[in-house]
This record gives sequence, structure tokens and C-alpha cells, in this order.
Amino acid sequence: MRPQRRPPQPERATPIVGSWGVRVAWVSGLVLSISAFTDWYAGTLPNGLTLSVTGWHSGALGKLVFFVGLATLILEASREAGILLPAAVPDRLLLIALGALAVIFVLIRLISVPDTYFVSTARGIGLYVSLLAALGLLGAGLLRTAEDLP
Repeated sequence: MRPQRRPPQPERATPIVGSWGVRVAWVSGLVLSISAFTDWYAGTLPNGLTLSVTGWHSGALGKLVFFVGLATLILEASREAGILLPAAVPDRLLLIALGALAVIFVLIRLISVPDTYFVSTARGIGLYVSLLAALGLLGAGLLRTAEDLP
């Protein structure tokens, strides 16, 4: 009985280091992580003091936005180091999922302003930066998918 040879498995495509999908993923992950510490809400107290609330202090969603950005950075650093995910879970799919989660988390905070902080609150610039970074992360996953197409 002769042992049968397996057909050669296709080589997993790793993204090119200088590609747009890789660059956008790095930048979006970094900006998303940093933006959790920027002002998401600003308000005025009745006595005239102006205060702001960072994303980290806005509740669990602000912390989750930070950890999504951190997970993106860890995913990109491990891929650069040569540690690849299993073939059943491609990194581009994981980037799309992380980007979608970040967009949902930031949109919830954009729509639902917590009224426990101030009498009058307004949205800060950090919330919009977080939204752009989350959309960039989603776009990075889509760019990676487009780059892997034959």
C-alpha cells in the first residue's frame, strides 16, 4: 500500500508591510486607543465652571473603545512578528469585526449623551476623532480584503 500524498496547500497571503491596509490599520488602532483619553463631552456647571469628560470616564463603552484599539495594535504587532492566526480566522476578518464593534460603541456614545455629568453637555472633538478612527479601522479590514483578491 502506497502512502497517498496530500495536494499542496495554498500559501496564506500575508499583507505587504507597506500596503494601505496595513498602514490604515496601524494608524486607526493607535488613534482609537489614544482617543479614549480625549474629551468626549464638555459641559458647563451652574456656577460657570467648564468641565470635560474623557472617553475613559464616560463609562464601559469608552473603555471598550480603548481595548478595541489596543487589540488592533496587538494583532498588527503579532502579524509583523510572524505570528499568524489560524487560517479559519483571517486577520482581515478580525479587523472588520473590531472596526464594526468600535463604530457601534462610538455611535452609542454619540447618540446617547450621559446626563449624569452636567446640566448642559455638548459633544467634544475626541468623540468625532474616535468615530473617524473606528471607521478607518473598518476601512482597513475592507482594504486588506481587497488586496487579497486575485
